[in-house]
Amino acid sequence: MGMGLNEQAPRAAGGSFSRADSREPVTGSSSRPTSVLIADDEPSLRRTLARMLSARGMQVHTAEDGEAALAVLLSEPIDVALVDLMMPKLGGFELLERLQSQVIEVEVIIMTAYGDVETAVKAVQAGAYNFLTKPFRSNDEIALQIGKAAERRRLLTRAATLEKALEERDKFGGLIGNSSGMRGVYQLAMGVASTSSTVLILGESGTGKELTARAIHQHSARANRPFVAINCSAIPENLIESELFGHVKGAFTGATTTRQGLFEAADRGTIFLDEIGDLPLLAQVKLLRTLQEGEIKPVGSDTTRSVDVRVVAATNVDLRSLISKGRFREDLYYRLNVIVIQLPALRERIEDIPLLAYHFLRKSATRIGRDVRRISPEAIEALCAQAWPGNVRELENAIEHAVVFCKDDTVTPACLPFAIQEARALSTPPNSSSSSSAGLETPPSFFELTYRDAKSQALEQFERAYFTHVLQRTGGNVSEAARQAGLDRSNFRRATKMSAQNVMAAGAKGVRIQVAGRLNGAEMARRERVSEGSVPLHTLRADVDYHAARAALPGAGIVGVKVWIYKGERS
Repeated sequence: MGMGLNEQAPRAAGGSFSRADSREPVTGSSSRPTSVLIADDEPSLRRTLARMLSARGMQVHTAEDGEAALAVLLSEPIDVALVDLMMPKLGGFELLERLQSQVIEVEVIIMTAYGDVETAVKAVQAGAYNFLTKPFRSNDEIALQIGKAAERRRLLTRAATLEKALEERDKFGGLIGNSSGMRGVYQLAMGVASTSSTVLILGESGTGKELTARAIHQHSARANRPFVAINCSAIPENLIESELFGHVKGAFTGATTTRQGLFEAADRGTIFLDEIGDLPLLAQVKLLRTLQEGEIKPVGSDTTRSVDVRVVAATNVDLRSLISKGRFREDLYYRLNVIVIQLPALRERIEDIPLLAYHFLRKSATRIGRDVRRISPEAIEALCAQAWPGNVRELENAIEHAVVFCKDDTVTPACLPFAIQEARALSTPPNSSSSSSAGLETPPSFFELTYRDAKSQALEQFERAYFTHVLQRTGGNVSEAARQAGLDRSNFRRATKMSAQNVMAAGAKGVRIQVAGRLNGAEMARRERVSEGSVPLHTLRADVDYHAARAALPGAGIVGVKVWIYKGERS
């Protein structure tokens, strides 16, 4: 029987299949459904599989033998091939070898009878994705295997595409990204590169402002001339003018020689002034003159010197707010604000994270000397879910961290720094102060108890810690604590009672109460040591039972009761 598309079986076809259910389409990519090839010499099986998979939204091709299957695979983009192990002309194992020798990218699932399982396992070891035994248990089993195989093919294709993009794409000065925001940056930067206009680059820390400045320089007519970068916030205020414009011998204490400034060093090239908002006001005046007149005046000199320097400035702060505070000159702002390039934060270009991650993976693995070549889909998903306050620089550090901690050739979520931090936070026991206040302790013997006893102790510790924390937060106000806990006052008070026996078991030496009262107009107070278990009390601020208070101070009008736990010897 020849090859066909969507080969259908008669409605009466039997076999081990149930009636095909309606399912969501299984997609091999975002733009097309999964493409499946069924290669088997049994026509009824081909028709049944084709009908079932077509009903689930897949694009189905069929072939009656290995040679016909190979012809389909050479002419059509197939995601998954269901291949019978025993076929005429070209068996499943031989077809698999041909696919590998001709580098045909497809996931192969071998179909075999139970007696051929050993051979099928060998096929999997030789490169097949998996195998299914006949008769099949259910339609769902087949669809699930195909879905997993198609997802693997999609991820491998995506990884290959990313690697190819990194190898073949003409990166703009080290900047990487295909998002709409980055394409706008490339377009604007390329447009301004051929000019000598001043450029102001805006963006959060770690978004690539210096890389953008270098890219502009590299694509300009000044590319063969110096590129000088300076961080304005890293130079002491008393030295910034000398650094930028130079000084003559004897200009100030320590100026033993005449020194060329960075503007002269960058003559006919580009100077990059990072963190321009931190430039002192006096230096701003001199920079403004340099931009307007193309002249510099070294510190201590009476003469000016002409320079031809293109200025690219950058900042991660709002210069207009600095102007309103008198910390930045408005005229300098407008002189710098000729061409503005706004770099998007990494969280605004999530689609670039996989490309950047693979770029940093190759870079870090090569530098560190580790054979780490892939990033798992789960790790990519975890990377895309992060907020990245440190932007691309933080992502690069995260990938380097992952390469260091990776145990094989694939980065998984467990290798990422934020996953390790979360694991440490979950596994680190409370410190001594929080343990004593919260009461949450898990001694090794805790896990040696029966489930029932361990659960009882854990619940008791939790309740003690929870109610203690709520009462501490509310300053002992029971009504407010009950409101915050979502309980009515009576239920809250009942929940927070514990016996003196439990307190003693928790390590206290004893329990005291102090009852203040008034008898015949005279104030009186009396302290009593409470016998174990005789008085219910609150963990912090308990209301002692009225009758117990009367017994402690007979004949007095009760004014107030205070109960506390002590851990030392009674004084």
